[in-house]
Amino acid sequence: MRWSSRALWAASVALPALLALAPVSASAQSADPSLAKEAKDQSAKIYFERCAGCHGVLRKGATGKNLEPEATKKLGQQRLEKILTLGTEGGMPNFDDILSKDEIKNVATYIQMTPDAPPEWGMKEMKDSWKVTIPADKRPTKKLNNVNLDNVFSVTLRDTGEVALIDGDTHKIWNIVKTGYAVHISRISASGRYVYVIGRDGKLDMIDLWMEKPEVVATIKTALDARSVETSKSKGFEDKYAIAGGYWPPQYVIMDGLTLEPLKIVSTRGNTVDGTYHPEPRVASIVASPIKPEFVVNVKETGMIKLVDYTDIKALKETTIESAKFLHDGGWDASKRYFLVAANASDKVAVVDTKEGKLAALVDTKSKPHPGRGANFVHPKFGPVWATSHLGSDVITLIGTDPEKHKESAWKVVAELKNHGAGSLFVKTHPKSKNLWADAPLHPERELAESVSVYDISNLDKGPEIINVAKLAELPETKAIKRVVHAEYNAKGDEVWFSIWAGKTDPSAIVVLDDKTRKLKTVIKDPKLITPTGKFNVLNTQHDIY
Repeated sequence: MRWSSRALWAASVALPALLALAPVSASAQSADPSLAKEAKDQSAKIYFERCAGCHGVLRKGATGKNLEPEATKKLGQQRLEKILTLGTEGGMPNFDDILSKDEIKNVATYIQMTPDAPPEWGMKEMKDSWKVTIPADKRPTKKLNNVNLDNVFSVTLRDTGEVALIDGDTHKIWNIVKTGYAVHISRISASGRYVYVIGRDGKLDMIDLWMEKPEVVATIKTALDARSVETSKSKGFEDKYAIAGGYWPPQYVIMDGLTLEPLKIVSTRGNTVDGTYHPEPRVASIVASPIKPEFVVNVKETGMIKLVDYTDIKALKETTIESAKFLHDGGWDASKRYFLVAANASDKVAVVDTKEGKLAALVDTKSKPHPGRGANFVHPKFGPVWATSHLGSDVITLIGTDPEKHKESAWKVVAELKNHGAGSLFVKTHPKSKNLWADAPLHPERELAESVSVYDISNLDKGPEIINVAKLAELPETKAIKRVVHAEYNAKGDEVWFSIWAGKTDPSAIVVLDDKTRKLKTVIKDPKLITPTGKFNVLNTQHDIY
């Protein structure tokens, strides 16, 4: 079954119904799993919201397992329902506190059915979606507010399709801005003026912080499913370009940094590092080099890392570096020369020397590294290290990052710290902090998902202190696990913020801890804070401080 038109795909305004498909064919064999149209459409919507990021639009697998019918039918309906209900210790969360029993049953049936082929999304579609609400020459010529922009947090409100801009000095919500569905990341322009947020529906919104109340000044739908956005940061190219990566179609687009006008689309389809063609090589994380005019584009399924020279986008130059499948997220080492990215389903971290334009190392790790941007600090014994946590293992891996002064430790796992559980998404520290924080929001056990580990960097051997952050928020007891996710520091580096990611209809909050004492400082509560997840401090994000 194929889509009849691109319009059918993008028609929904309530949610990007990426997989809201046509009814089951009447000619389907009676023995094959099937759903009525309403149940199938609802299951497709759930799959897009909750599953496609790890398992792929075509269900070929990446961070998560292959979910094509050949694999899922072998597991069977009962086993699939159990996995969906209880989750796994490999990083898949339980859905019994998110979905009803009927929804779980229908999704289990849906993933045994043949995946449908989604449509493309090209230059015409992008330009049709592109809108400049306030032209660049009509925007403020100076900052019109008294807010300390360095300490503003852009907070994803996952299930409402919004970001909350929170004043970090006062801990008050400054404004809530309507964006795309389930914003995956916020990135800051080189100047610190603009916030670029991209949702899982591929909608990219550009917010001007100089306004009295920040609002979207330009918008575009870059893809039908997306995760990454970045802006040019090299000297002479500040704020000139923006780039967004597509999960579907698998491609990236370079845009004008001040208007989001689409300028160049590049497909990432091709062969994997194993030499096999892949139809869905999605663009995962993208970072901008501060030392040269290049974007580092990580292509998940192929294991290819592309250094994209944007000095002349009409004659675009790519350096393609082979690493390992399946590339996901990562960050810079402290020097900003080396980029470390998790090939999480291969249990490796790839290290790219962006100065030389080559692979520096492939480092073997425990199961499914998932660093976010990672964390940089100076180890008392091994010198500069970069840390990653893991979806599939209860450790924090430390990798040496100084090949000049600590050559014996460089690009090796020098230590593994015991985390309080697997299912971790993020680790974080700050140059002014003596703490290293790690979450475990995807662990199926409530106590572990609601807690964090914190380590004293100067005495890592004593092990972590485990803090149940969810209890500090004093939210009402509900069935849903109050998942604690994504540590983020304020601009001064003396506060660390955590999101309480509760159920869609349950109260959520942001917990702010004093980093030095590790004690509660405040809890930010508001009925408008619905399922907060990622938080991006302007100064730290602008300068890649982690």
